[in-house]
Amino acid sequence: MIETNFIEASVIANGVDIAYQLHGEDKNPTVLLVHGLGTPLTGWPTDMIKGFVDKGFQVLLLDNRDIGKSKILAKPSLTTIVWTTIKFKLGFSPRVPYQLNDMMEDIIALLDHLQLNKVHLIGASMGGMIAQLLVIYHPKRVETLTSIMSTTGTKNIPPIDWNIRKQLISIPKSSAYQERLTYHINNWRVIGSPNYPATEQYLTDYVDALIKRGITIRGTLSQILAIMVARNRESLLKSVNIPSLILHGDSDGLVHVEGGKATANAIPFARLKIYPGMGHDFPVELVPKIVDDIIEFIFDNNNDSSNQINK
Repeated sequence: MIETNFIEASVIANGVDIAYQLHGEDKNPTVLLVHGLGTPLTGWPTDMIKGFVDKGFQVLLLDNRDIGKSKILAKPSLTTIVWTTIKFKLGFSPRVPYQLNDMMEDIIALLDHLQLNKVHLIGASMGGMIAQLLVIYHPKRVETLTSIMSTTGTKNIPPIDWNIRKQLISIPKSSAYQERLTYHINNWRVIGSPNYPATEQYLTDYVDALIKRGITIRGTLSQILAIMVARNRESLLKSVNIPSLILHGDSDGLVHVEGGKATANAIPFARLKIYPGMGHDFPVELVPKIVDDIIEFIFDNNNDSSNQINK
């Protein structure tokens, strides 16, 4: 990607050092991308970022707390997460390092720092959960919502596929780079899209960028705890009055497509699009279509911003 306008910086937001990037012209409407569990901002495909910039958007990306170049906060052990899970299932309210609402407030503080009043908000997986909280509690900061391969917190969806669960609860054989690389490649392979299998070279380059940006097991565990204790957002989403696009793959074994359907059913007048053969990733072949679908949706629902889009 040839960058003509690019900023990389960090800011103390909500008391936490949050790293971010800005791509494109600051005079253009802003698309904010919020990624998922344990995934730094390099998890967004470069072709997706370029696609939005080429169509006349400024793109804002961030590393959620505990991931990437943002501050690493909590240090829960595997024992902690096991005990927290047991307490939660027994009906107790376990203490966790932070909650999804805290991550939402990180983003609001970042937008305040950048003096961005409104953004077109796009969240993937856990990022979709955080994005849903933003439209619930800070609707004036959001022009449109796109929630991708996410869910409302409902328990009425199929569980994670067993082969995925088995892989994700494993750990790298050591802290050596090659062992971590292999482990994360296997993670992305197992949650990937059956109809669009990634090449070994693509996955190697993709995971290498994630590791170099920063992946921590403890940070990922803290985010898992935040997801675990999050309340079901369905009743709150019913009052959302923001144009919403829900995207999901019908072959997602991590967050079943029923999670996307539940999100679309909860938000009034939400538009749902399901991609055949897509799993819990962004296949290279589908990225241009996903970008086009989001831009078309934004154009249909926001004339002020769409006037600046290169058609």
